[in-house]
This record gives sequence, C-alpha cells and structure tokens, in this order.
Amino acid sequence: MVDIIIDKGSPVPQYFQLQTSLIEQIEQGVFKPNDKIPTEAEIQNMTGLARATIRQAIQNLVNMGYLERRRRLGTFVLDRVQSGKKQTIIGVLVPDIRSGYSPELARGAGDEAAQNRHSIILCNTDDLYVKANYHVEHLIETGVSGIIFVPTASPDEKNLDLIEKFKRKNIPVVLADRLIPGLDIDSVTTDNFDGAYSLTRYLIDKGHQQIGIILSMLFSTERERLAGYQKALTESRLDVDPDLVVTSEGPFSEKDYREHARSLLKQHKKMSAIFAGHDRIAFIIAAMAHKMRIDIPGEISLAGYDDLPFTNSHPVGLTTMHQPIYEIGQQSMNLILSRIRGKKSAPKKIVLQSYLVERSSVATILK
Repeated sequence: MVDIIIDKGSPVPQYFQLQTSLIEQIEQGVFKPNDKIPTEAEIQNMTGLARATIRQAIQNLVNMGYLERRRRLGTFVLDRVQSGKKQTIIGVLVPDIRSGYSPELARGAGDEAAQNRHSIILCNTDDLYVKANYHVEHLIETGVSGIIFVPTASPDEKNLDLIEKFKRKNIPVVLADRLIPGLDIDSVTTDNFDGAYSLTRYLIDKGHQQIGIILSMLFSTERERLAGYQKALTESRLDVDPDLVVTSEGPFSEKDYREHARSLLKQHKKMSAIFAGHDRIAFIIAAMAHKMRIDIPGEISLAGYDDLPFTNSHPVGLTTMHQPIYEIGQQSMNLILSRIRGKKSAPKKIVLQSYLVERSSVATILK
C-alpha cells in the first residue's frame, strides 16, 4: 500500500494536497497505466480525510484525464498515450507552501489550471537555490509543459541559471511576484514602488514624519518598496534617517527579524510609525512591541504589506497594502498556458494594482 501524507495544519486545501500527491505518484510510476488506485475507504483509512474531500480530488483527476472510473470495478489510472489524452502539466515553484503568500498564489494557479483541465506539480524551494535546482531537474525529467517560478532568495545569477535550464529544453517560464532585473521574460507582479509610495504617503497624511522601515534587500519586490518609501519622504521634504532603515541581506528568518524589530523599537522615541516590508515582519514587530511594553498604535503606528489571509484574525488589526496574490497565480497560469498553446509575442509583463486596507494599527497625529 502506498503512503499518502496529508498535512492537516497546512493552509493548502486537503483535496488539493491529495490531488497533488496522487498526480506525483502517477507521474513517478508508483501507479502505472491501468493500475487500480486505493478505494475511497482505503484512502480515508490512510489519511483520515472526509469522503467528500476524497471524492472531490478523485473527480478532479478524472476531469484532468489522469483517472477513469470503471463501473463496479473501481478507479484506474488512465493510459493517456493510448487514449490520446496527454496531460499538460505545469510546474509551480514557490518559497514555502505553508506560509506567507505562497498558499494563495498556488491556489490561484491551481484553480486556473483545473478550470482549463490541466494540472500542476507544486514544489517548495524554501527560497534556496540548491532545493530549487533539485526540483528543476525533476520537473524537466517529468516532462512539464511550462513553469511558474517565484525566484529564490539567491543571487540573480543563480536564478538565471535555473531559468536557462528550462529554456534549453524549450520549456516556457513565467516569473510570479518577484522579478530579475534586466531579464526580458514573461512575468506577473504588482506595482511595489507605487504601493509603498502610497502607503508611506498615507502615514505622512496621518501626521507621521519619522517613519522607520524593516525589509529585505534580496528581492526585487522589497527593493522597490524601499524606493517607494524613500520617494514619498523626500517629496514631502522629510529626512530619510538611515538609523530608521533596517534591511536584511538573508532569507526570511523569524529569529533574525525579531532582532531587527528589537533594534528598531529601541529607537521608538525617534519615530512615530513603522512600515514593515511584509505582513509577517509586521506581526513580528507587533509581538516584540508587546514584549517591550510599547503600545500599538498608542506609541508606535504600524503598517504592513500583502494583506495575508491571517491578517484579520491577528490580535493587531493591521493596516496594510492588499496585494492581489490569488490573481497573480491566476494570471501567471493564463500566461503560461497561452505560451504552451503556441502564442508568439514579445515577453508580456503584467502589473496588477494593490490597494490600501485601513485597520486599527495606525493612529492619527494631531497637528
């Protein structure tokens, strides 16, 4: 009996986890053409999933051309070569399917693929080149038709190396969210410069003149946010205080950002607001402020970026820029499918717009 592991603590829908697991086992030959897969009852015993969840995943795979139901016999792996139903498979490489914006982006891509009767292989890179490279080699061996790629927290040359491996096999690639400077390739992102500029202007209009910021310099998205922050301050004739600009040169780490937050909050008398490069950083700042007995927004206002799904359920009602992450996944899938279908044109660069979501973490300073 094969192993099917479902992470019930993951934000990824359980039917989608089961669906992905079965696709991988079919593609790797664990289940061969005409093999009978486990029954719903057997899968339920292995995974603890509800029958309705199992039925949804199985039906999706029937729709995609992976499986067929045979009356009174069970569900079997379809021989797609003989049936002529060769499946288009798209690889989706994201930093971490368990956290951040990756679950929402993958859901958008996966839903759009299913709508078009295609499937995805979802790969976690953990923002590491070595792990991404492993998945790249596996995806090429699998025979994927296209790739949606969120560049890793590695130098641009390393990410370019990964893209070149696909290009040598004539596998089209779409960059999602993060870009690589100077690379002329299909991409879907948001206007991070304008979003950060607008958010900083919002803080200034609320009366804040000393605004700290914490973010990473590894990614194009956050570098653009820093530039937008700086432009808003200089246009308002406010100083960009280097002591209030905290940047990280490494991948996201809660431990590192707790130290960054502590360092910046020690200077809280010098500022009235903090702009966090993304929501996970904002909530680390909020937790550290609570530990240091600094009231938000009474002593320090706080704003984030992304508007992740957990934002509403956190004790801090976080004011943030909403990014259309689900739509980035959808649009990336639409773009890669158009390339797979043979559409020839110059690289397409889709830029979606973000918008401000006001909650309770930003106070107004009376002039």
